[in-house]
Amino acid sequence: MKYRSVFDIIGPVMIGPSSSHTAGAARIGRVARSLFRREPRRIVVSFYGSFAETYKGHGTDVAIIGGLLDFDTFDERIKTAIQIAEDKGIHVEFRTEDAVPVHPNTARIVISDDEGELALTGISIGGGKIEITELNGFELRLSGNHPAILVVHNDKFGTIAGVANVLAKFSINVGHMEVARKDVGQLALMTIEVDQNIDEEVLDELSTLPNIIQVTKIAD
Repeated sequence: MKYRSVFDIIGPVMIGPSSSHTAGAARIGRVARSLFRREPRRIVVSFYGSFAETYKGHGTDVAIIGGLLDFDTFDERIKTAIQIAEDKGIHVEFRTEDAVPVHPNTARIVISDDEGELALTGISIGGGKIEITELNGFELRLSGNHPAILVVHNDKFGTIAGVANVLAKFSINVGHMEVARKDVGQLALMTIEVDQNIDEEVLDELSTLPNIIQVTKIAD
């Protein structure tokens, strides 16, 4: 992992004690909240590796719940996030897993309400930086550090080109793009990290394209 500046190593302004175990965890939770687009009623967090061993002492548990409540890394409310969630009537459950993860700071979040469910796996790679590695069964690589568009679509010829044409129409520069699919011709997930925040007009036009099922954005 290469860092662009000393601030990437120190990490963001945050509630301590650790950029990896608290700031990174909060960002993983906040990405999940952004994708779910509403406050969940049920939260199940599974910790792996180092997270499983130290999550209580390092505040990973309160940080990840704080992120799911849409608290930023420096929000003082993170310290009491679990209590705040329970006061709201949100069911919170933590699990520790014995499976050996690819990265030691790994968490899997399943959030739900009566309208639906979202499952997300994220890793904290240091300095408050994260990667989202799985979303609802799709493997992906999403940093959470840039605005992003996630497009669920049918795996059909011309779909990627159609999305690219819309982005070009709105002069949106793509920093990273990849496509994951569960099988040939089945559902696929297009992950696009871009250099500027996305207007709703862009999402609306993407949604009208053939074979597009759902379009979601993550703001910077």
